[in-house]
Amino acid sequence: MLILPEDRWSVAAEKWRRVEQLGFDHAWTYDHLAWRSLRDEPWFAAVPTLAAAAAVTSRLRLGTLVASANFRHPVPFARELVTVDHISGGRLTVGLGAGGVGWDTTMLGQSAWSPQERAARFAEFVALLDDLLRHVETTARGEFWQAVEARMYPGCVQTPRVPFAIAATGWRSMEVAARYASIWVTNGDRKHSGAPLGPEEGAALVGRQLARFEEVCAEVDRDPAEIDRLVLTGSRLDPGLGSASQFGEVAAAYSAVGATDLVVHYPRPTDPYAGDDSVLDFVADYAATSKS
Repeated sequence: MLILPEDRWSVAAEKWRRVEQLGFDHAWTYDHLAWRSLRDEPWFAAVPTLAAAAAVTSRLRLGTLVASANFRHPVPFARELVTVDHISGGRLTVGLGAGGVGWDTTMLGQSAWSPQERAARFAEFVALLDDLLRHVETTARGEFWQAVEARMYPGCVQTPRVPFAIAATGWRSMEVAARYASIWVTNGDRKHSGAPLGPEEGAALVGRQLARFEEVCAEVDRDPAEIDRLVLTGSRLDPGLGSASQFGEVAAAYSAVGATDLVVHYPRPTDPYAGDDSVLDFVADYAATSKS
């Protein structure tokens, strides 16, 4: 389940509690400075939101879907992740992606990076974050990011570090995911601008992406079976939330091509992701049935 960080905590807390009570395995939130049509609406920071969510849940895994290097530096971000890992008792997964060209790239005053620079920064960002979270002391000097005697005491609760869920649909980001991810993430084709793809087309697309990802894993000598495969629906892939049967069709389609996890957005009163939150009941029922 993905919960947008838009509600004041008195409202948001109940959403996180409900997701856990319904039996979902994990819940995520966006990590943006501002987001699309909601730029001028209430919007809260991802890491404090996850810390608060950890305090009102006890079992649910929590994470960003996804954080990027657009406005983050690996050293302070690593410190925040260690903190949330401890607050949650080791329930944090950090979702990472290369980012885009929206407000996250310009609100700090810099020009948007080219796709090539963004990919290069992402690779270096993930490598340094991995190093920081595995060790309590790190010095590294890269092309884009540096750490000088950076301390991360006491280190993560989870060993060797918090798991990474890496969004990767291009070849270069797939290489990063193959090296560092516990979970590979896709939300479809970033070039797709039409209506969200239905289950048949969407699953075919994800199947092709997975085939490419397995090729990349072979190139870096990583067993793809070690990596879970998460599909995020909503913007480019239709989640099928109109009825229990529709959702079942969507879930079955992605499972058939190798997805291990399916994430939908917590329904909102208005677009984007408009819907009645009663749909969570049949989504939860399907998830529980599929586990048994």
